[in-house]
Amino acid sequence: MSPVFRREDGYKFKIFSNEEERMHIHVIRAEHEAKFWLEPCVELAENDGFANHELNKIQKMVEQYGDKFKEQFSQHVGKRIND
Repeated sequence: MSPVFRREDGYKFKIFSNEEERMHIHVIRAEHEAKFWLEPCVELAENDGFANHELNKIQKMVEQYGDKFKEQFSQHVGKRIND
Protein backbone atom coordinates (compact mmCIF):
# COMPACT_ATOMS: atom_id res chain seq x y z
CA MET A 1 0.00 0.00 0.00
CA SER A 2 1.17 3.48 -0.78
CA PRO A 3 1.29 5.74 2.27
CA VAL A 4 -0.82 8.85 2.57
CA PHE A 5 1.46 11.89 2.81
CA ARG A 6 -1.21 14.38 3.81
CA ARG A 7 -4.93 14.51 4.62
CA GLU A 8 -6.85 17.75 4.35
CA ASP A 9 -10.53 18.61 3.84
CA GLY A 10 -11.31 14.97 3.02
CA TYR A 11 -8.55 14.71 0.40
CA LYS A 12 -5.74 12.17 0.60
CA PHE A 13 -2.41 13.05 -1.02
CA LYS A 14 -0.47 9.96 -2.09
CA ILE A 15 2.72 9.11 -3.94
CA PHE A 16 3.18 5.75 -5.63
CA SER A 17 6.75 4.48 -5.81
CA ASN A 18 6.58 2.39 -8.98
CA GLU A 19 5.26 5.00 -11.36
CA GLU A 20 7.05 7.42 -13.60
CA GLU A 21 10.04 9.38 -12.34
CA ARG A 22 8.65 12.87 -12.94
CA MET A 23 7.58 14.26 -9.59
CA HIS A 24 3.83 14.13 -9.07
CA ILE A 25 1.16 13.60 -6.43
CA HIS A 26 -2.20 11.81 -6.55
CA VAL A 27 -5.17 13.41 -4.80
CA ILE A 28 -8.05 11.14 -3.87
CA ARG A 29 -11.46 11.89 -2.43
CA ALA A 30 -14.29 9.37 -2.44
CA GLU A 31 -14.23 7.81 -5.91
CA HIS A 32 -12.45 10.72 -7.59
CA GLU A 33 -8.74 11.01 -8.30
CA ALA A 34 -6.48 13.62 -9.85
CA LYS A 35 -2.78 13.60 -10.58
CA PHE A 36 -0.70 16.77 -10.45
CA TRP A 37 2.81 17.30 -11.76
CA LEU A 38 5.06 18.94 -9.18
CA GLU A 39 7.74 20.00 -11.64
CA PRO A 40 8.67 22.16 -13.37
CA CYS A 41 5.52 23.74 -11.90
CA VAL A 42 2.28 22.44 -10.39
CA GLU A 43 0.03 21.38 -13.24
CA LEU A 44 -2.93 19.02 -13.62
CA ALA A 45 -1.84 15.81 -15.34
CA GLU A 46 -5.02 13.70 -15.08
CA ASN A 47 -8.51 14.05 -13.64
CA ASP A 48 -11.06 11.37 -12.94
CA GLY A 49 -14.26 12.89 -11.61
CA PHE A 50 -13.41 16.19 -9.92
CA ALA A 51 -15.33 19.31 -11.03
CA ASN A 52 -13.31 22.32 -12.20
CA HIS A 53 -13.98 24.39 -9.07
CA GLU A 54 -12.73 21.52 -6.93
CA LEU A 55 -9.62 21.08 -9.09
CA ASN A 56 -8.81 24.76 -8.51
CA LYS A 57 -9.06 24.23 -4.75
CA ILE A 58 -6.89 21.09 -4.92
CA GLN A 59 -4.29 22.81 -7.09
CA LYS A 60 -3.94 25.59 -4.49
CA MET A 61 -3.32 22.96 -1.80
CA VAL A 62 -0.76 21.18 -3.97
CA GLU A 63 0.99 24.50 -4.59
CA GLN A 64 0.93 25.29 -0.87
CA TYR A 65 2.60 21.99 0.07
CA GLY A 66 4.55 21.50 -3.17
CA ASP A 67 8.03 21.71 -1.66
CA LYS A 68 7.12 19.20 1.04
CA PHE A 69 5.57 16.85 -1.54
CA LYS A 70 8.76 17.05 -3.64
CA GLU A 71 10.83 16.12 -0.61
CA GLN A 72 8.48 13.24 0.24
CA PHE A 73 8.45 12.09 -3.38
CA SER A 74 12.26 11.91 -3.46
CA GLN A 75 12.40 10.00 -0.20
CA HIS A 76 9.60 7.58 -1.07
CA VAL A 77 10.49 6.87 -4.68
CA GLY A 78 14.11 6.35 -3.69
CA LYS A 79 12.96 3.24 -1.82
CA ARG A 80 11.31 1.75 -4.95
CA ILE A 81 9.08 -0.49 -2.88
CA ASN A 82 6.02 -2.22 -4.26
CA ASP A 83 2.82 -0.29 -3.63
